[in-house]
Amino acid sequence: MARYYWDSSALIKYYHDEVGSPRVQQILGESSSEHLIARITAVELPSGLARKVRMGVIQSQDYDQLGLRFRADVQQGLLRPLRMLDDHFVRAGRLIDDHGTSQRLRAMDAIQLAVALHFHAAASIDHFVCADRDLCAVATSEGLVVIDPRQP
Repeated sequence: MARYYWDSSALIKYYHDEVGSPRVQQILGESSSEHLIARITAVELPSGLARKVRMGVIQSQDYDQLGLRFRADVQQGLLRPLRMLDDHFVRAGRLIDDHGTSQRLRAMDAIQLAVALHFHAAASIDHFVCADRDLCAVATSEGLVVIDPRQP
């Protein structure tokens, strides 16, 4: 069974049609696969959808519906939130120390990556799904197998 860890930058493509959405739908539709997210995604994904409302990309009623759909996907088990530990925040700080001066690594991205690396070390994830070029580069350098759904 393949286990995928989803960064919000890729997961949002499941809820809003954009470049990479078909690949995201394909991966999430795989039978006998598991899809993992950090608990912080429950805040980060709605934040991304709200940004799309502010930009005029989606309507506010769409925001409400997409938020309900996301929460239903979590409740029904399509997406499984992973608990976050103090160690994840410490590791995120180390990731910024290691990569932040030479590459663009934002705080939330470092936290997402720290959670993914923790569970990867426990052999719990096979792929890191991400649509942020900078985060993909850092994740690859940290040894994760990265899928960018925008790439063929």
